[in-house]
Amino acid sequence: MELDEKKVALINKQTSPIEDEYLYENLPKFPIKATSDAKEIKKADIVLICVPTPVDEYYNPNLAPVRGACEMAASNLKKGALVVLESTVNPGVSEEVVRPIFEKHEFKIGTDVFIAHCPERINPGDPKWNVTNIPRVVGAFTKKGLEKAINFYESIIDGEIHPMKHIREAEACKVVENSFRDVNIAFVNELAKSFDALDIDVKDVIDGASTKPFAFMPHYPSCGIGGHCIPVDPYYLIERAKRAGFDHKFLRTSRAINNSMPAYTVELLQDKLNLAKMPLNGTNVGILGIAYKANVDDDRESPYYEIVTALQKHGAKVHSFDPHIKEKSSVKTLATLLKKSDAIILVTNHKEFNELNGKLLKENNIKVIIDGKNALNKKDIEKNKVIYKGIGR
Repeated sequence: MELDEKKVALINKQTSPIEDEYLYENLPKFPIKATSDAKEIKKADIVLICVPTPVDEYYNPNLAPVRGACEMAASNLKKGALVVLESTVNPGVSEEVVRPIFEKHEFKIGTDVFIAHCPERINPGDPKWNVTNIPRVVGAFTKKGLEKAINFYESIIDGEIHPMKHIREAEACKVVENSFRDVNIAFVNELAKSFDALDIDVKDVIDGASTKPFAFMPHYPSCGIGGHCIPVDPYYLIERAKRAGFDHKFLRTSRAINNSMPAYTVELLQDKLNLAKMPLNGTNVGILGIAYKANVDDDRESPYYEIVTALQKHGAKVHSFDPHIKEKSSVKTLATLLKKSDAIILVTNHKEFNELNGKLLKENNIKVIIDGKNALNKKDIEKNKVIYKGIGR
């Protein structure tokens, strides 16, 4: 069931509503029926709840979508159905939020309804790992509910299905996975700032450290973290642990470091414009990329928005282009953006931007480029007398 009628219509036409090569290829082969009618839930033996779990402007978790979806399911559910929450939540949500809603509707857990949690795992744009082959973890309130959930996922997924002893453990897995990423990215973002001061190329150092065949996992700095997982999920653990009397100082620090990167990126631009004897105020700045990640059309929590806000506060004239999100771009082509810009910030390393080189930048009279993904050829750009600055390089 989907509330967005446009997505419903696309799915029923066997067209993916999101940019995903796997779905483009496979949805026509395995057509499904989409609907916005909640009454259709009555026909289902298995109900998956896959709704957003955002945070508000103060980084407080917002579980309203989960509550709303559970109420809708409980109001239309037939007895004996399996309900699986796939949304990323903090440990305790199934017990404190989900279960009470179904019990309020007079469902007995383990008899009238079986409730499980199997957190979604997906890596958008990844040609290797997709929803069918990524291993999954599953937890449930009862042994029978766990068995039902495992049997279901084993019937549709080739990856390993790993049972957890408690539903709370299953909830904790996804939060830990994304907090791990957040912490490691915060570490290299801090290194980038440090190495800027020490005149060391952080990318070279990470590449060198990566030659160690054990006990090191490379992460790379950037202009900011986006997406619906890494910049959001740690707050769910931070806030729930706070209610239990524990302060996640490490996670809070990591979030603060990563949240600082968009503003830091604008500071780098301002410094390099000073070298070119240009003020940020009044300068035409082109932003390459709106999406939070390369080669996808998802702009949720993208650092693009904070970068634009910071630029506009400094009086810059901002232009944007993303070949995957053209409807939100201010210009229609990369060529147009280059012609309109005095300086560039690369926010998203889409494959369409691989053509960027020093000669092209020089021909368009670009004075400064800030490489927010450390994806461009620094030597080539500098050889063409364009000021280059990466994140930590």
